[in-house]
Amino acid sequence: MLLRATSRIKYSGSVRGFHSTFRRRRELFDPAVIERASDEVDVCIVGAGPAGLSAAIRLKQLEKEKGKEFRVVVLEKGAEVGSHILSGAVIEPRALNELLPDWPSREGHPLTQPATSSTMRFLTNSLAIPIPHPPQMSNHGNYIVSLSRFTAWLAGIAEEMGVEVYPGFAGAGVVYSEDGTSVAGVRTNEVGIDRQGWMKESFEPGMEFRAKVTLIAEGAHGSLSKQLIQKFDLRENADPQTYGIGLKEVWRVDPSQYRAGEIVHTMGWPLDFRTYAGGWVYHMADGLVSLGLVIGLDYANPYLSPYKEFQRMKHHPYFSRLLSGSSTRIAYGARTLNEGGLQSVPQLNFPGGALIGCSAGFVNIAKIKGTHNAMKSGMLAAEAAAEVLADEQVTEQAADMSAYDASLRDSWVWSDLNEVRNLRASFDTPLGIWGGIAYSGIDSLFLKGRTPWTFRNRSKITDAQHTEPAYRHQPINYPPPQPPLSTDLLTSLALTGTNHAEDQQIHLRVRKDSVEDSAVRQNHVKRNTAEFAELLQRACPAGVYEYVEDEGGNAAVDAEAWDGKKLVINSQNCIHCKLCDIKVPTQDITWTVPEGGGGPKYTIT
Repeated sequence: MLLRATSRIKYSGSVRGFHSTFRRRRELFDPAVIERASDEVDVCIVGAGPAGLSAAIRLKQLEKEKGKEFRVVVLEKGAEVGSHILSGAVIEPRALNELLPDWPSREGHPLTQPATSSTMRFLTNSLAIPIPHPPQMSNHGNYIVSLSRFTAWLAGIAEEMGVEVYPGFAGAGVVYSEDGTSVAGVRTNEVGIDRQGWMKESFEPGMEFRAKVTLIAEGAHGSLSKQLIQKFDLRENADPQTYGIGLKEVWRVDPSQYRAGEIVHTMGWPLDFRTYAGGWVYHMADGLVSLGLVIGLDYANPYLSPYKEFQRMKHHPYFSRLLSGSSTRIAYGARTLNEGGLQSVPQLNFPGGALIGCSAGFVNIAKIKGTHNAMKSGMLAAEAAAEVLADEQVTEQAADMSAYDASLRDSWVWSDLNEVRNLRASFDTPLGIWGGIAYSGIDSLFLKGRTPWTFRNRSKITDAQHTEPAYRHQPINYPPPQPPLSTDLLTSLALTGTNHAEDQQIHLRVRKDSVEDSAVRQNHVKRNTAEFAELLQRACPAGVYEYVEDEGGNAAVDAEAWDGKKLVINSQNCIHCKLCDIKVPTQDITWTVPEGGGGPKYTIT
């Protein structure tokens, strides 16, 4: 029998603090024979982002109103709350005002830099031409923040209210009811399995958190969200989710270039007219500037490198002037974000729980904001969960969270998304990029979503399927890095602080239809080298994937190679952006959670 001894702990910023280690002889890990420790909770929330923490805080507020105690547990895969959070970020405080009306008077709140101006520019290769921006992009009353610091602050409030927050514990799998028809909780990841699947002396099995209500708040394209959407067919009446990859840097700029509270969005160069993309510059507090580039993952050209496009963008005269003088880069990161909008929101509830925040996809792409909607979704889910928990029958049957789905569709979140539902979608119609720009201008300025039509992806084409074979495109000749303005990828990667234990199972699985073998891996290499010009080697913003020469001599590796090439996965570089799972044309990369605490260590992003 393998057990993990557990006890309740308070969040202290340390990694994996509630388990015991058992010495054992070396054995292959077999999940079928592992007996796990189990803990009973009222609500288990997977993910300590804005949505998950807002749900936790709201549950504790309702606990006082209803006079009934709720045990609420939040699991977070990052080593510390906020260490895996990356966003622009400009926050619209609407949901925060509802959740914590007294937040301005709370000591240590991170919303210290209000937005002072908001403009938009169209970039050519040498000019930055001011253009009108949609009214939805107005930032009056908003705040420029570090979202990682914002979530750490929310976590502190949640803990003060009695929420149990466990960083370093990833939600690795769903626990189902005995008949498999409902969700009964989640299990955390195993620790101490080597690359070959053998249990090390430090092995500890994941434990189960059995919950009356399970809320999934993993962020965009989470591994559990993906599983639940498929099992319960939650996307039956919704379009496929579409995504963008956002790459971000934080600079401490020369004082002569710093303008506190200034917000600038860009479109145009360095991307061509066939690629949906846009940049940003946010002048944060304390002399810091956040700048970045978002590229829609429906791009067709497999030769495109999001990282190199971002580095090239900084050599535009507008950016090179901003980053001149004594400016110093201090952070880098990347993360996928939802772009599908209203049409891609799935059914939110499943038997035993619900999807909240970016696990469902509430980003308002016209505003380039989603935190306010994510927080509100968590609050509404908490209210539905509180009603469920007040019903004593919940212990006998799966929690019915359908009231949450209904309340969100009747909330200002739905109105927020409905108004802009056709803007991003218009770029994927026969109108094309220029037609999308024209339509978006008319809709955002005049129609404001008051149309009898909604653009739908009725063909269910995914971002991966938008990728075209390499023979249809020419390779892109990117300029070499010119430090300090632009650098090679590994130099940037060092700024993420990412780290994974070397001797652990690779969490990026080459898997097709639940099969992982040499034939699947060989087919991946064959198609991605011959047809798609080794797309992942360019697309990954962390240098995880390489297609290298197979030198032979290893029968197992040779069986996975094709035409002298083999795939190398540098999983220790992974910054958990999820691009590979979304964009690989062969759809045979599955992102799973690594050992808890592994990954980037963002602090000011």
